[in-house]
Amino acid sequence: MRPIALAAGLAALAVSLVVGIAVGSVPLGIGDVWDGLLRSDAAASTIVRQLRVPRVLLAFLVGGGLGLSGAALQALVRNPLADPYLLGLSGGAGLGAVLAIAARTGGAWVVPASAFAGALAAVALVYRLSLVGGRRLDPRVLLLAGVVVGAFASAVMSAVIVLSDAPQLRNAFLWLLGGFTTASWQSLQVFTAYAVIPLGMLLLSARSLDLLALGEETALHLGADVERVRRRIYLAASLLTAASVATCGIIGFVGLVVPHAVRRIWSPLHRLLLPGAFLAGGAFLVLADALARSVLRPIELPVGVVTALVGVPLFALLLRRSLA
Repeated sequence: MRPIALAAGLAALAVSLVVGIAVGSVPLGIGDVWDGLLRSDAAASTIVRQLRVPRVLLAFLVGGGLGLSGAALQALVRNPLADPYLLGLSGGAGLGAVLAIAARTGGAWVVPASAFAGALAAVALVYRLSLVGGRRLDPRVLLLAGVVVGAFASAVMSAVIVLSDAPQLRNAFLWLLGGFTTASWQSLQVFTAYAVIPLGMLLLSARSLDLLALGEETALHLGADVERVRRRIYLAASLLTAASVATCGIIGFVGLVVPHAVRRIWSPLHRLLLPGAFLAGGAFLVLADALARSVLRPIELPVGVVTALVGVPLFALLLRRSLA
């Protein structure tokens, strides 16, 4: 069954990438896509190479990172409802971005840099609140601390938005809903630079996550340094999610729904689950972005709206089947 599922998954990934390049305000045929990729003098070359390809690749990497982070965090806190944004990252990143927008700071990378700084501040605060007795990281307290920090940051963010004038208010809401309208080769390079180390850390932690899923005492008996593993997983997942939020805004449900689906269809073992969640998350977000660009053409919906509209029914279906 696994070879069939792997082949089907790779085929779905290839189809999603082609669809992501083909659809948009200017629809392209399959022949136009290949001509644009292979020939610099083709009519669609500029659209394909400069606009669609970096956007699709960025959506794939961001979606893969969110799916991978969700799978790792669910094992860390031993809660299938865990999501990267439950740890206060979205609130901290959103607050950093809104403060930059309200201050009318210039520069194309001021808002993403401010969002990344806000996410890191939220990570540090949640981590500090989650330490029990000053040393031990408690996964249950981690979720509660994330919710509290996220709620506080959202309250401050709402106050800043209310006090801002209309143009800044619109820009802030568009950023908070997530999207890839500003995707470029430069933004792809920046995200890759942010994400390559935490991606590698998570993918290499498959055995440790399998041990954590068995319980703390069992993991200790099997030789795992539980506290060190927890800190490494939390740091890597937080950095990866922060890079995603700083690059394209807040896009929910990918890190919640995708690991559930991959765990059910593919395997609960993390050496298979983690790469599966990365590939499935990337394909899911590419298709969601394609839908956002095409459903109300030429108007482009925020990708976060599409992932929520698609993710909620999917998650309800998966939850119902798991409880059946």
